[in-house]
Amino acid sequence: MGDGRSVQDAVAWTAYGVAMTLRLGFIGIVTRNMSASLAFYRLLGAPVPEGSDEPHVDTRLEDGTILAWDTIDLIRRLDPGYESPSGGHRIALAFDQGTASAVDDTYARLAGAGYEGRTKPWDAPWGQRYATVLDPDGNSVDLFAALEN
Repeated sequence: MGDGRSVQDAVAWTAYGVAMTLRLGFIGIVTRNMSASLAFYRLLGAPVPEGSDEPHVDTRLEDGTILAWDTIDLIRRLDPGYESPSGGHRIALAFDQGTASAVDDTYARLAGAGYEGRTKPWDAPWGQRYATVLDPDGNSVDLFAALEN
């Protein structure tokens, strides 16, 4: 390039510029049991209509992000080589609860309904009330809120 920048610099700046406009719009969850997964996320507060229990279900959250579920069977029909990941959690979702007391309440509601509480609510050193519950597929679902001063 004639202005003293290398092609690598131009590629790096272009990639940086693209990352600056990145916007999350869709989160997909692959589930072994659609009914169980939808029940968990409804209890969490996701606006999933009752009666939704297809191989693919999606809903729009208040911030515009689409939360979607696909059954493993559907994914395997689309990709016959698909294998479910094993080991630790494959994804972590974090939902802002608005207040520290809401973190405690949501955790208690989910754990009380029989979902595994991984980390009980605590005051994290980064200034948030934080807790983790596992969804029926073992995905980490973090609950957080800024600590009141």
